[in-house]
Amino acid sequence: MQDLIIKLLHLPPLASEHGAEVDRLLFYVHLLMVVLFVGWGVFFLYTVWRYRQRKHPRPDAVGVRGHLSSYLEVGVAGVEALLLIGLAVPIWARTASAGNFPKHEESTVIRIIGRQFNWIARYPGPDGVFGRGDARFVSQQNPLGMDPEDPAGKDDIVVESSEVVVPVGKPVIAYVSSLDVIHGFAVKPLRVSYDAIPGLSNPTWFTPTREGTFLITCSQLCGNGHSNMRGLLRVVKPEEFATYLKNKAPSAGGPVSYE
Repeated sequence: MQDLIIKLLHLPPLASEHGAEVDRLLFYVHLLMVVLFVGWGVFFLYTVWRYRQRKHPRPDAVGVRGHLSSYLEVGVAGVEALLLIGLAVPIWARTASAGNFPKHEESTVIRIIGRQFNWIARYPGPDGVFGRGDARFVSQQNPLGMDPEDPAGKDDIVVESSEVVVPVGKPVIAYVSSLDVIHGFAVKPLRVSYDAIPGLSNPTWFTPTREGTFLITCSQLCGNGHSNMRGLLRVVKPEEFATYLKNKAPSAGGPVSYE
């Protein structure tokens, strides 16, 4: 069934644990749209034929006396409510509700920051704690405003080359934010799309199920360079992820570019 949905909707191969539910919701929504398109088209042609001028040379001041169209509208609203309450809301509750997030100690926790026109990934380092940030420290060399005196930030790792690396088979909690305008962090194979809003750190999570390199795109129109705001999300083996972080120099209180 999943392969059929991907083929029919021309979706990219699935690479996350929750993606199958999203695909099913998309399929049912598209199915409803097809039924509505065909159904209302047939109904329109029927009314044109049924109430043609040759058969009704004089207009009827009362009009249609039946309630079929009202029943159809109620039925369509019922199906839409079923999709919302039966599929969309449960998916949101399982994946977006804060109470259902995986534990931090059992997950890979990262910060993903959008900036015209690239993505920044920040990892907490071996201590597992992100350093403090403050607007007072924001500068061209320190766009994230990391406190250089905070010991928790000495081992933080910041990658500004629009590359995000995560391990396969382990939950990833991503805190998504922006340094300037509203961006949208979207990785279609993972069925992930989340707004990056200035001043907010919005958490989302996903569990990658297959290794590979997937395109990161911006799902919000963010300026003249919007089409170039791309990145790569690499899903690797856990040991490869550990090696990746080990080979990255800590930020020592300020971002380091890995171009």
